[in-house]
Amino acid sequence: MDLPKKDNLPDLFNLDTYDFSLPSELIASLPPKNRGTSRLLVLDKKSGDITLASFKELARFLPPKSLLVANNTKVLPARIWGRKKQQNHLGGKVEFLLLTPFPLLKIQDTRENFKECIAEGLLRASKRPKPGQEVVFAPDFSLEVLETGDFGRAKVKLIFQGDLKEKFLQLGHIPLPPYIKRADTDLDRERYQTIYAAEEKIGAVAAPTAGLHFSPELQAELTHLGFDFAYITLYVGYGTFSPIRTQDIRQHQMHGEYFEIPEQTARKIQEAKKNQRPVIAIGTTTVRTLEGAYQKHQKIRALKDVTDIYIFPGYEFKVVDHLITNFHLPKSSLIIMVSAFAGLENIKRAYKLAIEEKFRFFSYGDAMLII
Repeated sequence: MDLPKKDNLPDLFNLDTYDFSLPSELIASLPPKNRGTSRLLVLDKKSGDITLASFKELARFLPPKSLLVANNTKVLPARIWGRKKQQNHLGGKVEFLLLTPFPLLKIQDTRENFKECIAEGLLRASKRPKPGQEVVFAPDFSLEVLETGDFGRAKVKLIFQGDLKEKFLQLGHIPLPPYIKRADTDLDRERYQTIYAAEEKIGAVAAPTAGLHFSPELQAELTHLGFDFAYITLYVGYGTFSPIRTQDIRQHQMHGEYFEIPEQTARKIQEAKKNQRPVIAIGTTTVRTLEGAYQKHQKIRALKDVTDIYIFPGYEFKVVDHLITNFHLPKSSLIIMVSAFAGLENIKRAYKLAIEEKFRFFSYGDAMLII
């Protein structure tokens, strides 16, 4: 990660600081054969000490009686292909990725048993559809383009019969990240989900990938040892994978993401803080939810809200004490967040060692525990 800097910006705020070279063979394109068999890099943010282990050994490194908070959202097969509707035939192919979570869709009945709702998404085609253009996915499912924005974003009207969720489950594809250079398969429908993903929380367009390492056996072991689990929901959306396009990272603007903190989880976090039990976030989406809620309301309580929190070095964490996470993309908001959490030099050393030790990177890759 030691690359030349531009514009005389302080290292902490210069986007180039968060760049690094990664051999392409270290990008995990498939999940490990069995859940929980990933490798684990343990980073002590105070001492800088690093330990290499297996994720199955997680209990060895967690402070006793910690509360682990996980994101129980479920990934929707949100990528769907259709064709432009011409005067009397179907034309060019169009890809649509739904970004609006189901709880925020206001579905209305219209004519002839059809329903409709306004949604945000990403449109991609050889010739991008313009406002007024209709895209047909099935005889009873289409969209009309209402507005187009930068980088493929669009506001659309979805027009359908029946249940919208079922339409995506039947016709949609798992939206694998662009660095996974293959089509999605049935395996991804299972393994690009956490074991605790809740069916009623389906709608994310990316998995909370730190949670992919947990197997039923490991979760049972941790519970038996006295660790507790609590759940929030953040519908992972465009904000997570939107690239940073400003040289000064402080000028980046995050997109809002909808989250929910249930009463039971809020109570568990309040009690943990009161009794000085560590709160461990499973994944950066959990960090965004908890820190975003605290930033807005100065406490953790039962809540449904939207957060656009952007965490970069200098941020003071109020809720999260320790973090389980994956290895993140260069120049991303996520590597900037973990650098804020663990310290830039610690993260640079950890990533350098992970590359030397041939850890697997990104969504299906290995894990890091920051204590």
